[in-house]
Amino acid sequence: MFGTGVGERDAFALLDRFVDRGGVWIDTADCYSFWADSSGLGGQSERLIGRWLRARPGMRDRVKISTKLGAQPAAPGSWPEHRAGLSASAIHKAFDGSRMRLGVENVDLLWIHQEDRAASLEETVSALGELTVAGVVARVGASNHPAWRVESARTLQASLGFSEFDALQHSTSYLLPRPGTLPPGVVHRFGPLSDEHRDLAVERGMEVWAYSPLLSGAYDNPDKSVPDVYDQPGNVARLRILGDVASEIGVTRGQVVLAWLLANGVHPILGGSKLYQLDAALEAATLRLPADALRRLNSVDRTPWSDPYNKITSETGGRSSAMGTLSE
Repeated sequence: MFGTGVGERDAFALLDRFVDRGGVWIDTADCYSFWADSSGLGGQSERLIGRWLRARPGMRDRVKISTKLGAQPAAPGSWPEHRAGLSASAIHKAFDGSRMRLGVENVDLLWIHQEDRAASLEETVSALGELTVAGVVARVGASNHPAWRVESARTLQASLGFSEFDALQHSTSYLLPRPGTLPPGVVHRFGPLSDEHRDLAVERGMEVWAYSPLLSGAYDNPDKSVPDVYDQPGNVARLRILGDVASEIGVTRGQVVLAWLLANGVHPILGGSKLYQLDAALEAATLRLPADALRRLNSVDRTPWSDPYNKITSETGGRSSAMGTLSE
């Protein structure tokens, strides 16, 4: 919500604190936040980050920029039926726009934001490949795409000699939504992280980035209730164990969720708008969950984390060496 719900002064303070405390990745998108701006189009987040970079000489060398394309409304009020999409021309136009708004020559990770079956996979991966070959995109990732299309795209990328998708970005948290439902704010059929996504990531050595991991503060904010889509029997046990672990180690439930994701090899993305939220998240990034606590959190029911075939889940506790990501 940088540039819309979060003004420049507060956004600069968040970005400064993030970097001062060791944060590296800043995640945004060309469509952020079209739903909150009178223009009906996005770009406000990238523009604000660009202003921040210009106001902080040398900062570009200290941070990595991740942005997404493909979900910008084709015209104000046309989303979701009409989006920019992932044709070659749309990709090049969107990327040029992102670079201009951010004021950068290159980005460290470029995501395709939502799938576009009107464009062939070969056209999409070829356009992305041109950007990586040109050196203006270091890595490519896929967000809100079905696992089979990501794997198909990776096969095409390999055959064409282009860099393959090496990261997935999906919605996930400790609580699991009821089957057949979408969590609030997730409008993509393949937005939630599934067993298929997780298995693909493990087998292909891909990173997994998790958006909305804290359910908009519902784990700890008494003024916010856990959304109805999480009202299912398995989550009763999950909430109980989550509360027990938080009490035992003296942190909040949200901090346990972030530490749990990191311990399972997932990069949680923080969308907070307050400094205290950022500080709490960065403290969670350094939290080492006791082995028994991690075992209990992982063993509530069958999830991508509890599968014994999962090569990422630690049996002895621990955390990822990478800090979380600030997404605005």
